[in-house]
Amino acid sequence: MRNLKFIHAADLHLDSPLRGLSQYPGAPVKELRGATRRSLENLVSLAKDEKVAFVLIAGDVYDGDWKDYNTGLFFLNQMSILREAGIQVYLIKGNHDAKSQITRSLTLPSNVHDFSTSHPETKYLPEHAVAIHGQGFQNQSVSEDISSRYPAAIPGCFNIGLLHTSATGRPGHENYAPCTLEGLLSKGYDYWALGHVHHREVISTDPYIVFPGNTQGRHIRETDSKGCTLVEVIDGKITSVEHKPLDVLQWLHCTIDANCSSTVADLIDIVCKHIEHEIADLDELRLVALRIRITGTFGAHREVFDNPAEFENEIRQALNDFGGGRLWLEKLSIRTRAAIDLEEVVLRDDPMGHLLQFVRAVPQDSELLAELMDDFRDLRLRLPQELATGQDPVLRDDQSFITDLLPDVENDLVATLFAHEEAR
Repeated sequence: MRNLKFIHAADLHLDSPLRGLSQYPGAPVKELRGATRRSLENLVSLAKDEKVAFVLIAGDVYDGDWKDYNTGLFFLNQMSILREAGIQVYLIKGNHDAKSQITRSLTLPSNVHDFSTSHPETKYLPEHAVAIHGQGFQNQSVSEDISSRYPAAIPGCFNIGLLHTSATGRPGHENYAPCTLEGLLSKGYDYWALGHVHHREVISTDPYIVFPGNTQGRHIRETDSKGCTLVEVIDGKITSVEHKPLDVLQWLHCTIDANCSSTVADLIDIVCKHIEHEIADLDELRLVALRIRITGTFGAHREVFDNPAEFENEIRQALNDFGGGRLWLEKLSIRTRAAIDLEEVVLRDDPMGHLLQFVRAVPQDSELLAELMDDFRDLRLRLPQELATGQDPVLRDDQSFITDLLPDVENDLVATLFAHEEAR
């Protein structure tokens, strides 16, 4: 067997919209819309630079049906670039690919090899003594363990299993084509190239069983570096399995303590220094989508609470100044507290103390919680669907949502009453 390199990628989700990004002046909208395409271009460039023998794509090239043919034509163009470089591509359809009617009408370039969706199939590469076993999704929902029907390893070959699966189940992912570690090991393969789970995970190292993660994070829950896995094989043995970043935008969730600041200017400076530290190790060409949560006791809490939009714009401007246009504020959550001793207030025998005592008793009052839940459900019905049921719903349909809000309610309520009291 010759020495070789190959790339294992999955879940490209071409032209899938990046969710949760509001538009505002100066935002890099064009770059964000094309992020999944740029990540594929990066994959093609990596394959050429590393002179890989082939590329494996373990499902979900697409994101369901497309608005037009441009999505598919872009993919075919990139595959043709690999063909001109002498690089073969082996892919299976995932659950999102199976949703697309258009996908089935496209003719793939000669270097792209699609596996059957009705039964396991083996692609033999005699020049490399490699056997690739796989089966794609025939429809969107595959509930059986299709890997159980994969053939045993072919003696004298480097055997690879290509599979779109949830394995034993992963949070946030539909339980498609479930399988077990024992079942995969029983096939005797040298490498299992998995797809469907968007978080990179090495399930086993003997043999290697790998989820490479998706090539581009699409919302705030898909943080960390996204890309593919580069595998090197020498004398039939794997010598290197390396994550290679491909994404052009990374999502970052930061919680910042405001306790050391007394003015808005102080807090903005703390935010910028924190973000600067967080992005220090990132590629300078990469865009960063930030969700910032500010907590703690803050001297100017009232000033920010009265005009949060102005404060948010000041944060955006500050990030733009030192970030050189590469930082995008996806969401700002202000959870600071006024410099008020709530424990002292709750002991007071006056209307303010009684009000705070009532708020703190809410979690123990099941009837009141049920009434509040009814009110919140009615409010959710009035919201746009993307706000009520999207990736980051404004109102959750559970009582913990209310109890989680109560600390902010009591602080802001007392702070407001104190402000009115001082103004009289």
